[in-house]
Amino acid sequence: MAIVVNMPRLSDTMEEGTVATWLKKVGDKVEEGDILAEIETDKATMEFESFNEGTLLHIGVQEGETTKVDELLAIIGEEGEDISDLLNGSSSTETKKEESKEVAQEPTESKEETTADVDLPEGVIVVTMPRLSDTMEEGTVAKWLKKVGDEVSEGDILAEIETDKATMEFESFQSGTLLQIGLKEGESAKVDSLLAIIGPAGTDVSGVAANFNKSVDKKEEAPKKAEAPKAETPKVSDTTPKQETPKASKPVASVSSNGRLFASPLAKKIAEEKGIDLSEVQGSGDNGRIVKSDVENFVPAASSAASVGKFVPMGQEDFEDVPNSQMRKAIAKALTNSKFSAPHYYLSVEFDMDNAIAFRAQFNTIPDTKISYNDIVVKACALALKQHPQVNSQWFPDKMRLNNHVHIGVAVAVPDGLVVPVVKFANEQSLPQIGAAVKDLAGKARNKKLTPADMEGSTFTVSNLGMFGIDTFTSIINQPNSAILSVGNIVEKPVVKNGQIVVGNTMKLSLACDHRTVDGATGAQFLQTLKGYIENPVTMLV
Repeated sequence: MAIVVNMPRLSDTMEEGTVATWLKKVGDKVEEGDILAEIETDKATMEFESFNEGTLLHIGVQEGETTKVDELLAIIGEEGEDISDLLNGSSSTETKKEESKEVAQEPTESKEETTADVDLPEGVIVVTMPRLSDTMEEGTVAKWLKKVGDEVSEGDILAEIETDKATMEFESFQSGTLLQIGLKEGESAKVDSLLAIIGPAGTDVSGVAANFNKSVDKKEEAPKKAEAPKAETPKVSDTTPKQETPKASKPVASVSSNGRLFASPLAKKIAEEKGIDLSEVQGSGDNGRIVKSDVENFVPAASSAASVGKFVPMGQEDFEDVPNSQMRKAIAKALTNSKFSAPHYYLSVEFDMDNAIAFRAQFNTIPDTKISYNDIVVKACALALKQHPQVNSQWFPDKMRLNNHVHIGVAVAVPDGLVVPVVKFANEQSLPQIGAAVKDLAGKARNKKLTPADMEGSTFTVSNLGMFGIDTFTSIINQPNSAILSVGNIVEKPVVKNGQIVVGNTMKLSLACDHRTVDGATGAQFLQTLKGYIENPVTMLV
């Protein structure tokens, strides 16, 4: 049976979208997870993947055209299936929507529209889990910033929600009293699940959640349509206010149940300057928030204590199940897809780092300047990519895109896994600018403050494990990139120079390439250019 795919809501403020590129054409087979199109939102151009399988029977919005969220985007079904009824129905649907817009001029009526089949008390709004990233399928409530009984104004931040990419603030699109909270902090739910209820103070909403759940169950039993979740269509769960109240009286800690740190900006800055791991600091502020004095008075525990695991008696089996975070699920899905869809091959090289060591030491004598070896590698890659656009490319089923701009993703390890914030136009930035950008992005990553805009658009990726003492390793390509560079540790060892064995410093790098876009000779030529920059970094200043 044919399925109507509507324009999705790919950002919390998106009201309409423009189709930048169709990656499938009418008649193409579509698998679940395939990228249908690139859609330009109010914030960025994002990939939109299919949640259905079949044949692309109809495209409703051409490249460059714009339409509102929830309008017809495409139709997917069986090859040769008659979709005339759906196409005729779309026009009548548009008429109904126009009529509903006129009714929506009255505030009460428009609010009731948000919950479709559920009868609500007057003025009551059901708030659902919003889709805050293009790949988000479910979200976790990291923190509620309002509690039951609080007054909520339009634009107030209701909660911080952890997606598969970052922890983001979710603002209310309605005003009223927060009558019910559907998910506790640390709990997860799928997009469009019940999140909260807002309405006039004192309104009885005890039956709203149950009715809403029944309505959702009926919709799931009916033929599914790939309709976009509505961020401003907030909806709720059946947890009662009584369950929410005890939360404030529980012992507080600096880390939430999902691993998120609560610390003041000043505390984070001081901790970064002193090299203190905030996860080891006990907060004394409200709700366990880490404040300036906590960091200044922090005394690190003995390193031996940190390495001691849980005591388990001899001969006794023991384990602990740790729920997968949204980020961990997204990483698993993306890397599995990359590893088994892109034909990887690897090129390994070893560079002489003597000049780079001397260059960095001299460069860092400039007042208020400090660059790392990773900054040198990022800059060198950016310059080399301009000379080898094939390595700076992306693969699509019907074409290969050679990017003339250079956006380098820098892999950053965080407690929940790995994120890849992006240094935009890296080839146009100086070494200090790259250093500042990487430091800022890494800090935001560790504090879960990265936005989707911080992590999208990369054309190449650098992963560095040298600081952990790793000499050599290979990485999985961060699609849709065509390559990723793995950077190892700088090792002091005997080397041969001018026929003599002397003490030298070398670094091993491995380039993973997608053989669909980057041939072996092309990858080798890129590494030769990279070698020239890294072994003679002064050439990057010309």
